[in-house]
Amino acid sequence: MIELSSVTKSFGAHQVLKGITGSVQRGEVVCLIGPSGSGKSTILRCINGLESYDGGSITVDGAKVDRADRSIVGIRTAMAMVFQRFNLFPHRTALENVVEGPIHVKKEPAGQALTRGRDLLARVGLADKFGAYPAQLSGGQMQRVAIARALAMQPKAILFDEPTSALDPELVGEVLGVMKSLAEEGMTMLVVTHEMGFAREVADRVLFLDGGVIVEEGAAREVLSAPRNPRTQDFLRRVLKPI
Repeated sequence: MIELSSVTKSFGAHQVLKGITGSVQRGEVVCLIGPSGSGKSTILRCINGLESYDGGSITVDGAKVDRADRSIVGIRTAMAMVFQRFNLFPHRTALENVVEGPIHVKKEPAGQALTRGRDLLARVGLADKFGAYPAQLSGGQMQRVAIARALAMQPKAILFDEPTSALDPELVGEVLGVMKSLAEEGMTMLVVTHEMGFAREVADRVLFLDGGVIVEEGAAREVLSAPRNPRTQDFLRRVLKPI
């Protein structure tokens, strides 16, 4: 579904990605972990065409990602993204946020979009919040609206950029619960996360990034339980709480 080959990216003199090669298969859940500044979010933004990349290649379902080409619209439609800070329209209700894309981007009939939008909000546990504005919702509720909005575009895969990092600890579980259910239903997901418990339980594979390179990758339980690389070991020792 997603292929990266020797992808490089610099911001000025600072090289953020130093030859990233990896893939995500259809129906697979892959988590990107690593310290802040390691390039995790930049990878997602390059895949979705929100950032250009300098070298290498990225393909999504066989189509090359080129943010300057018309094809990027179709790629962004197929590859929904959920951000840290929700990015909801503050002047639109939860339901209006969810149906904005299907109606205005995919030109879906409004009645059809609204019906599916209500179903999706109910699916993420917000059946009673159709008419609520973002300011009337908790952080966890806003992120669940954002997930429903992504699903409304009927994507082939969803990119999650630290979807729980802006939430209070007690709200994290409700968002991870929705993501877990999506994984169980076979949604292809690439997730940047610091939630190691989620990665261990839900991810098929984990990629540990540091300094713009993939330091270690493998089956989630293997990497998180018995990492081989000393840098991975040090990182996990710092982020995993002792049982």
